[in-house]
Amino acid sequence: MSGEESQEGLDAAELDDEPATDDAEEQPTDQERDTDVMGDEEADLLIPVDEYMGAGVHIGTQQKTQDMERFIHRVRTDGLYVLDVARTDERIRTAADFLANYDPEQMLVTSSRQYGRFPAEKFAEAVGARARTGRFIPGTLTNPEYDGYIEPDVLVVTDPIGDAQAVKEAITVGIPVIAMCDSNNQTSNVDLVVPTNNKGRKALSVVYWLLANETLDRRGADTVYALEDFEEMGV
Repeated sequence: MSGEESQEGLDAAELDDEPATDDAEEQPTDQERDTDVMGDEEADLLIPVDEYMGAGVHIGTQQKTQDMERFIHRVRTDGLYVLDVARTDERIRTAADFLANYDPEQMLVTSSRQYGRFPAEKFAEAVGARARTGRFIPGTLTNPEYDGYIEPDVLVVTDPIGDAQAVKEAITVGIPVIAMCDSNNQTSNVDLVVPTNNKGRKALSVVYWLLANETLDRRGADTVYALEDFEEMGV
């Protein structure tokens, strides 16, 4: 992992409230309902492509980074970048393969983003991991004198920008980082990218749901969760 600290100045607490565009991103328009969301290759997906699209998993932002260019399938006429859902599907499987090698209690998942908090906590509950949602308290991974200090072996974050403090501390202590990354994310401090819309409620519910079930499957567990388990009721 790189020791870059380009995100140090970001305060995750400032990203607790979702931008107004998030709800719009969760409700695909007619323009978003096309089928051009992946490459031409045949893909045996975990769920039908229509379900990925219905949750808006493919919908990126109007900005892209060079880091994320390889995960972008095309750009729409309105300037939104479309993530390749086949790559998303592939990376969910890869992340599950990776996480299955760790003791559940040594896995930590974080989400400062409001829409990621419930599915992140549900993921932790499903796989036996620990969760730290909302503002990530500085020193959680680096200050043994802090009451909430923990020593995980791997970190899963909902957004490398919103969860910058957690990523920074993971780098300091030398543990790998798996991150849900949108088209506008830098990935220099991320070990394994899962390309996805990381701002929409439905998209995050789908990705965390699939990641939980795939991780459990790798462990040989019989438990299978439904998508509804990862969707916060009453919102």
